[in-house]
Amino acid sequence: MNENPSRVEAFSDGVFAIAITLLILEIRVPHGAAGGGGGGGGLWPGLRALWPSYIAFLMSFVVILIEWVNHHELLRMVRGVNYPFMFANGLLLLTITFLPFPTAVLAANLATPDAGAAVTFYCMTFVLNALFWNVLFNTIVRGRLLRAEVSPDVVRNIRRTYYVSMAIYVLAAVLAFVQPALALLLNASLWIVFIRLGYRSESSVSSDRS
Repeated sequence: MNENPSRVEAFSDGVFAIAITLLILEIRVPHGAAGGGGGGGGLWPGLRALWPSYIAFLMSFVVILIEWVNHHELLRMVRGVNYPFMFANGLLLLTITFLPFPTAVLAANLATPDAGAAVTFYCMTFVLNALFWNVLFNTIVRGRLLRAEVSPDVVRNIRRTYYVSMAIYVLAAVLAFVQPALALLLNASLWIVFIRLGYRSESSVSSDRS
């Protein structure tokens, strides 16, 4: 028997909120801010030196925000949830809660010789994340949990986007060994894809507005 997805959505929203909040905790206050004197302008150099942390924070914040919106839109397509769905959703949330760690690794190593390894680890996290997006969506489709108004075209579009995004994340992880900056740009390029991903057909959007 299928249950209402409201409790799952509320729980998931809480996980997204905690993960996005933990990101800022990895940015440490520069030591210069604690000193009361000296007049050497130590704070500004300390703040500038944190540029890897700013980049890592911004990238992960935007990603979690986009994934939260996509998760919300995906659940709008669902008429109910079942046992497999709850586990598949939990696996997706596992990668969301894990994201602050590779973000911290990226921030700590982006300006060092280990940048390639840090970016690879960061991108590999999204490979796993993309895998579980596919698992969740396939669980929804196979469990016949979609609302009746969801068209086959929408299902095909989402499935194709999820598959392609996982392939791009794999490419970014491989590329990170030799071109870390380019790998991060490739990773970030998927922001546009998921922002523009349509989870509803034009007819369902029109019916919602009326």
